[in-house]
Amino acid sequence: MKKFRFIALLGILIYTSGVFYYAQACTNFLVSKGASKDGSCFITYAADSHTLYGELYYRPAKDYAAGSMMDIYEWDTGKPMGKIKQVLHTYSVIGNMNEYQVAVGETTYTGREELQDTTAVIDYGSMMYLALQRSKTAREAIKVMAELVAEYGYYSTGESISVSDPNEVWIFEIIGKGSPVYDKTGKIDPKLYSKGAVWVARRIPDGYISGHANHARITTFPLEDGKISISSKNLAKIFNPTVETVYAYDVITFARQKKYFTGKDAEFDFSGTYAPLDFSGARFSEARVWAGFYKVCKEMESYTDYALGENLKHRMPLWVKPDHKLSVQDVMSMMRDHYEGTPLDMTKDLGGGPYESGYRWRPLTWKVNGVDYLNERAISTQQTGFSFIAQSRSWLPNPVGGIFWFGVDDSYSTVYTPMYCGITKAPYNFAEGNGSMLKYSPTSAFWVFNQVSNFCYTRYNVIIKDIQKVQSELENKFFESTPNIDKKAEELYKTDKTAALNFITEYSSQQGSLTFNKWKELYEYILVKYIDGNIKKEKDGKFQYNGYTQPAYPSQPGYPEWYLKKIVDQTGDKLKVKGEIHH
Repeated sequence: MKKFRFIALLGILIYTSGVFYYAQACTNFLVSKGASKDGSCFITYAADSHTLYGELYYRPAKDYAAGSMMDIYEWDTGKPMGKIKQVLHTYSVIGNMNEYQVAVGETTYTGREELQDTTAVIDYGSMMYLALQRSKTAREAIKVMAELVAEYGYYSTGESISVSDPNEVWIFEIIGKGSPVYDKTGKIDPKLYSKGAVWVARRIPDGYISGHANHARITTFPLEDGKISISSKNLAKIFNPTVETVYAYDVITFARQKKYFTGKDAEFDFSGTYAPLDFSGARFSEARVWAGFYKVCKEMESYTDYALGENLKHRMPLWVKPDHKLSVQDVMSMMRDHYEGTPLDMTKDLGGGPYESGYRWRPLTWKVNGVDYLNERAISTQQTGFSFIAQSRSWLPNPVGGIFWFGVDDSYSTVYTPMYCGITKAPYNFAEGNGSMLKYSPTSAFWVFNQVSNFCYTRYNVIIKDIQKVQSELENKFFESTPNIDKKAEELYKTDKTAALNFITEYSSQQGSLTFNKWKELYEYILVKYIDGNIKKEKDGKFQYNGYTQPAYPSQPGYPEWYLKKIVDQTGDKLKVKGEIHH
């Protein structure tokens, strides 16, 4: 995710344009069926951008006449890209998950910037959401994406894309081939330009997890002469369940043509060729994958030097086996991280301030006396527009089996609220068009969550405890309710599919309203409790009053001793008391 979209009402997408830039943004984790406690497949996504408005997109299923065309607009800017052929029927999509439990997420890795094709029609966002509207499985989504860019060209820079369904999880990495090169007659030179993209897709082995965070992660991979790999020349074979790797037929030959690669085919490294790793790739991007892995896999401690950017040759594997099978709560925990408990812990250095904040305001790097320094780039960050955990479950009917756990704003303090993938509308407080990045809405979840988190940033280690209490209460309620909702929805679905969809839509809407209202109450509570740096006293969950109209005198906690010592170290005797003190 790079930029921000305004989405207007009446079903028409209206975008703002602005400066195009690359941001170190977005984090995804992928959990295979055999790596989860209940046999679910998971993918996660944090859409991080300082200009992205957090809202829940919904596209209904729809039929189209034969020969229909559709307009494509660049996902990040709204720039008109061209027209493509529409399919006869599209599937409904809520957020980044469709009615068949297929889900997608992405992170931009950019890679070799000269490979962006500015004349192409399909950008990464359009490619993903078109795949959701046209696919019943993760394999089909990969086929759709590969065919779209082959026919219409690929506009964006390098992307890593997570794709999941109730049975499988895949990572798909793609980059373009550059803009057209013309000969002396003004015609495109076919020897120097071919439309499309180079890409590789790999299925995460059952029992393993993977992740990506703004750096290409696929290195070497089995080639077509192996038993589990095919090229895009015979892409239909992707539906063969023994196929575990798929790649563009020219992914290696194109690299040779561009003189990016000269070794043996078996040595070809997709990431090393199209997105060479450097210090920033490791410290700002790969370190986030390492941090998520670190929470569930002790083996990752041995890759600390890599996460620090100190040993780029000691590269993490594409997938790891967790120490235990993961619950949905475990997966949510992976998305809530400031490197706590690691050498990169953001809450333990002076940058965290007296209240141990896990946040750093931009820029990402800075200079002192001509020397470059950095702020860590954690999974949880203040500029997140929205994040999700997509859970796909094979033992339930598709509209009921998929739960899109959706949250807005900072992943550390958000509430992941359940949205069943078969719902027929988005809850009002989360829906498109309810406010925007430049228009405050008192009924928007995005704005009320930002009120809470931004107030929390002023006294982080104190206020976050109140937030986590309500966060846990809400999410635990959702977890406890899910089995009963599943059962009722499944029973309804057997006899009346429309009634089942109405049931899960109403349930999801109610939980969305509950989350919004609880967070609104939470903001009012913490504002009253912590205003002006004070902390009002409580008893039985209520603020104390001395029998009058005024509250009990609030406590006024000062700065921690270690911080006071830092002040003395910096100011010397300037603040030293040199006379009598009267309290």
